[in-house]
Amino acid sequence: MLSILGFLSIAVFTFLVMSKRMLAFTAIVFVPVIFALIGGFGPQIGEMMGEGVMTVADTAVLLLFAILYFGIMMDSGLFDPVSNAILKVAKGDPVKIAMGTAILALMVALDGDGTTTYMIVCSAMLPVYRRIGMNPLILATVSIMSLGIVAGSTPWGGSATRAISILGLDASDYFIPMLPVMLAGSLATLLTAYILGRRERSRLGVAVIEQYNQEVAATIEVGAKKVSPLLWFNLLLTLALMAVLIADVVELYLLFIVGFAIALIVNYPKLEEQRKVLKEHAANAIPVVSLVLGAGIFTGILQGTKMVDHMAGDLVSIIPAGMGEFYTIIVALIGLPLSFLMSNDAFFFGALPVLAEAGKEYGVQPIDVARASVIGQTIHLIGPTSAPLWILIELIKTDLGKLQRFTLFWILLGSIFMIVAAVLTGAMALGK
Repeated sequence: MLSILGFLSIAVFTFLVMSKRMLAFTAIVFVPVIFALIGGFGPQIGEMMGEGVMTVADTAVLLLFAILYFGIMMDSGLFDPVSNAILKVAKGDPVKIAMGTAILALMVALDGDGTTTYMIVCSAMLPVYRRIGMNPLILATVSIMSLGIVAGSTPWGGSATRAISILGLDASDYFIPMLPVMLAGSLATLLTAYILGRRERSRLGVAVIEQYNQEVAATIEVGAKKVSPLLWFNLLLTLALMAVLIADVVELYLLFIVGFAIALIVNYPKLEEQRKVLKEHAANAIPVVSLVLGAGIFTGILQGTKMVDHMAGDLVSIIPAGMGEFYTIIVALIGLPLSFLMSNDAFFFGALPVLAEAGKEYGVQPIDVARASVIGQTIHLIGPTSAPLWILIELIKTDLGKLQRFTLFWILLGSIFMIVAAVLTGAMALGK
């Protein structure tokens, strides 16, 4: 009975979110409450909800201040010199332009927001692609791969945030072992950019590149913002935060609270400016933070009622016993089609808790299942439920089918590369 209620709650939640009948936040709050009432857990619901919210409180705070911090960094033009330098070094060479696009996207994706990443990369690089005649789908491919690797794996990125919050994990414990995996994914993205750039160089020919250098290189508009005079301070502050983050000497949410406070008061010394910045960037942070807190209610009820335990038992029963050793690899591979078809909310809040609980039967810790579930998330970014994708499609003037056909092979190849790296580095431990 509990297993049926659990699967029904996930199915109803997924249906409501994917059919756009309810916001993810309202669905993730109301659906588990309703099914808990049906199961006769009315008196315990308040306590379950409270315990669930407490497990995600640290993640919610981290996400809030990380978004605010990187919002200030974007406004200050921290990454503008990088894009300008890329254009100067590239000199019309499609290989250098493609790889420069990947480098810029990997850096910009640190803010964890797909819309921001696509808009900044396209504003900086798309005029060059159009002028020289390069295929803008190359820009789309390396941008999507970069976003999936960085924003998908960092604790303040959408996918990892959901995985950490729904399973009640420690952000630092999750993130540090993912660094080599992110590096492997970044190398795969750069290799993809190199191969696609070589193809474009052969297609366009030397004459086009020379003409570009002669006529346009000195005057092309790249859409960059004015660089803040505090550029060096912001760069050093960001590097310092990353160093402390890797050193793991303080909780991540505390790190970004302090970092944001420093960035705010230095970049905007006037009180009125500070209020304006908070108001502007809060609009990006609040919807995501509310989702994380809602996820706490969802997981608190599923765990408190023991629904997830019974669901996991049923799931384990259909996996051949001999495959338990490869459970995390199975999760990573399952995540590819599921994340393509489902929204992030539906996949992480619905399917992941069940997969994590089932993994315990094979001696796999929830944190390993969480990393496995995130690795294949790049493919979600070309799925129909990825909202930023539609902005990218509009920016490069293409259609969904054409973009998917061009990017799918490279994204799958990059995902497999990261799965192998995760197994070899121990970031994704195998079962017993």
